[in-house]
Amino acid sequence: MSSGSTERASTERSRAAASTGAAAPTVRKLPTQPPSSWEIRALEGVQATVGSVPGAVTAARAMSHFGEHALGWVAVAGVGAVVDRSRRRQWAAAAIGAVGAHAASIVVKRIVRRPRPDDPAVAVGVSTPSKLSFPSSHATSTTAAAVLMGRLTGLPLPAVIVPPMLLSRLILGVHYPTDVLAGSALGAASAGAVLRFEKRRPEKRRPEKRRSEKKSGER
Repeated sequence: MSSGSTERASTERSRAAASTGAAAPTVRKLPTQPPSSWEIRALEGVQATVGSVPGAVTAARAMSHFGEHALGWVAVAGVGAVVDRSRRRQWAAAAIGAVGAHAASIVVKRIVRRPRPDDPAVAVGVSTPSKLSFPSSHATSTTAAAVLMGRLTGLPLPAVIVPPMLLSRLILGVHYPTDVLAGSALGAASAGAVLRFEKRRPEKRRPEKRRSEKKSGER
């Protein structure tokens, strides 16, 4: 059989397979959640007011880079562990809580698959590692870190740190209002889980304390 005949036979077999309905399997995508009109208007309003203040976009970008992948909060916890050695375990828990909250937000993002703002009226002021929007990972990890570190330092960090971070994501046009609110709620829940675990975990006593208790028992 000639090469031309072989090619014609192969073509006929392909057409026959197509006629039997043997089509390639289609990949079903999860439905995304489109933004509401009020969220677009809210983004426009934030960018037209707070976002127009000189230095606002620059500050928002700095916060974005600091909170990327929760690395800034891990660094802060590392410094805290070095300076406050008596509570290194608590500082380590704060770092783990921030990273864990960030990971939880990524899981939710891949399930919901809501795209980031893409509207001519909304200016995007920073690049992002993914195109998924809900929830805001920055809001999630920042809230978790603020709650846990606030407990350690006794400072009102959630009230001081969380609102600016949430607002910065709107100024940069990379999240909708419901993204940052949901992220903050997820971060608070993650911090609560860490605190509950810490309460159940028995605290290690210092060697000096154990020795003093042993001596007092011998007397």
